[in-house]
Amino acid sequence: MDNADHMSQSIDLAVAAISGAEQARYGDSSPCSDFAVRDVVNHIAFGLLLAHRCATREAWDPSWTAADRTPFLSGRPESEWAAACGEQGRATAQAWASPAAWEGESHMAGTAMPAAVVGSIMTAEFVVHAWDLAVATGQPLDVPSGLGEVVLEGVEAMAPSGRDGGWFGAEVQVPADAPPFERALAASGRDPRWSPTDR
Repeated sequence: MDNADHMSQSIDLAVAAISGAEQARYGDSSPCSDFAVRDVVNHIAFGLLLAHRCATREAWDPSWTAADRTPFLSGRPESEWAAACGEQGRATAQAWASPAAWEGESHMAGTAMPAAVVGSIMTAEFVVHAWDLAVATGQPLDVPSGLGEVVLEGVEAMAPSGRDGGWFGAEVQVPADAPPFERALAASGRDPRWSPTDR
């Protein structure tokens, strides 16, 4: 599998987790500190839009902030969010399917960086947040071992800045021989054994 395949897999997992999250649980807590389920859905949606623009090199609208509702969800009832995310997910995966999307320089919400780095970060983001949604709403999540290794690599690359910036918690200790995805969750400050009772 190549980078584009892993990106597509990660988007599929995130979109499936959104589709499987019952709207009645949108107010439930999640492993993301201070994020309810609806906030995780919105965060993934923002990520899908961000990743799409990174792949196509479209400029990021500076008026869009993560504290707001994702533009393509704004004004839509929550009952339509899953369908909207599915549509955006397909467009984002298609954009990253082009080898050119991974070459040269792109941007992360206006900050220049290598496109391959952006792709690695977003692949990890989609899978980690798919897990957030899955465990918060009682869904299974099957992360193939190869994808788990890619996610671990992406999380470890951004963990120092993530902790410095406050968007990653302190690393959770797990056995050294834990599966790659569990180690990725731990490196991102998540307890792989989290459940909705840990509120």
